[in-house]
Amino acid sequence: MGERPDRLCSLTSRKRDPEARRRAILNAAIDVIVEKGAAALTHRAVAARAGVSLGSTTKYFSSIEDLRENAMDALVREMDAGVDAFESELEACDDVESYCIGLAYEYLRDVRQVRADVALLNAGARDDGLREIALRNPDRLIAALAPHFGAERAMALELCLEGAVVHSALRSTPIDKEVIERIFRAIISAPWPGQTEARERRAL
Repeated sequence: MGERPDRLCSLTSRKRDPEARRRAILNAAIDVIVEKGAAALTHRAVAARAGVSLGSTTKYFSSIEDLRENAMDALVREMDAGVDAFESELEACDDVESYCIGLAYEYLRDVRQVRADVALLNAGARDDGLREIALRNPDRLIAALAPHFGAERAMALELCLEGAVVHSALRSTPIDKEVIERIFRAIISAPWPGQTEARERRAL
């Protein structure tokens, strides 16, 4: 996995910059969660990944729960940027159905993204304190799709995507684009409450 630009800070600069060290610890925690799951998050694992002393992790985060919650929130904020872009593109898109199908395919090919989603789903299902964080982007996705497809169809599409994420994670291989297209178009073409209203809004 390549490092993102915000992670390319030297050990020397971390020692001089407390915020850089805190960020390095937080980024390391995100990597541990994505690669091994939230249950694998320990001070020792994070310190080793960040290249800092074990004591540094407790200096900047009061407990492992505090570190986990901050890491999960930061992970969701990473994903927020993708949802922001999706919302903007959706409003300007001429062929919403094809755009959503293509984006879903590319999304499911991103191994890190798939693992991050599974980690969030698992953490939210097990920890009431993390549930709101884990639900933030799925709820935003439904809200973005609803004006184009209707509320119930939007929820069905999001449920389908969640299932596809788990499928891709378990099989370590993306779903064929043709399969995704057939499933999505079946959901989109099925009669749902609010179908007429959604189509009228899309035609405006």
